[in-house]
Amino acid sequence: MSAPRVRLSGPEPIAVDEIPALNLVFSDAFSERYRRDGMTGVRVPPLHPVLWRFAIEAAGAGAMCWRDAQGRIAAFNLAHVSGREGWMGPLVVREDLQGQGVGREIVTAGIRRLLDAGCDTIGLETMPRTMDNIGFYARLGFVPAHLTITVTLDAGSPAGPRPERLSAHQGVLRARAMTEIAACTDQVRPGADYAREIEGTLHHGVGDCVVVRDPGGAVSGFALVHEVPLVEGRVLEELRVLKLVVREAEVLPGLIERLGVAARQAGASRVAVRLQGAYPDLLRQCVATGARVRWTDLRMTLAGYGEPTPTRGIVLSNWEL
Repeated sequence: MSAPRVRLSGPEPIAVDEIPALNLVFSDAFSERYRRDGMTGVRVPPLHPVLWRFAIEAAGAGAMCWRDAQGRIAAFNLAHVSGREGWMGPLVVREDLQGQGVGREIVTAGIRRLLDAGCDTIGLETMPRTMDNIGFYARLGFVPAHLTITVTLDAGSPAGPRPERLSAHQGVLRARAMTEIAACTDQVRPGADYAREIEGTLHHGVGDCVVVRDPGGAVSGFALVHEVPLVEGRVLEELRVLKLVVREAEVLPGLIERLGVAARQAGASRVAVRLQGAYPDLLRQCVATGARVRWTDLRMTLAGYGEPTPTRGIVLSNWEL
């Protein structure tokens, strides 16, 4: 691997008091990315600070930054370990340092972090129209998987089935539910573990985990959702699903119905779900029930570390904030 043409220090941990600087690098770099793609009028706003705090905590030792000679943030990569499922995002190089080999350095560091953590799935998502991004990741060993298609569904009626929220449980009851959530996840995607994201979401008050149960009372599915706007000061428009797992496909409609009610309770007008292309029938079913397609991302995985397709049930794992 050739050395970057600019000398930076790092990787170093990201401090939460650096979120304003982190946000500025993020906003400038992604706005420039859109400009290069021909979307000159797009300005990517800074993200809500509480979401950065959640993301930094969720990434743990994988929240890495690099600094220039003046000590300013030059680049960062949040490499997330969810059991044996590993992914990177967001990862950004400061606008004035792009094209100098920094991107290769931070992605390589992220891969090393995920390999050292024992991940057997390593991936990321990028914009499918951005050919130089796809080529860049391909040169680092990533191969295209499938599209992730973001769809939105209207919020449900308040008279719908009341969602069971994990935040309503404390102590032994919450611990028991977390154990069942872990067992449900392992049945569908062995080795994946979303406990860190669930606990971080509850700790920072950015959302909740909606649970559904089978007739015997055991957890048969769940969805981790965020209920704060992506941008601070904005009105909450949608409840965003970060992780969704159901043991059997038949469980999904009841969970989606409860998510619609949860969106209404949070004051949102819709639910946003990111559907991985491994479930083509799921997209067809959602659109048939009125879902709107809003966005697409290209899922890419490191060669030899692809994402397994469940033999039963459904798992939707968001690889972005």
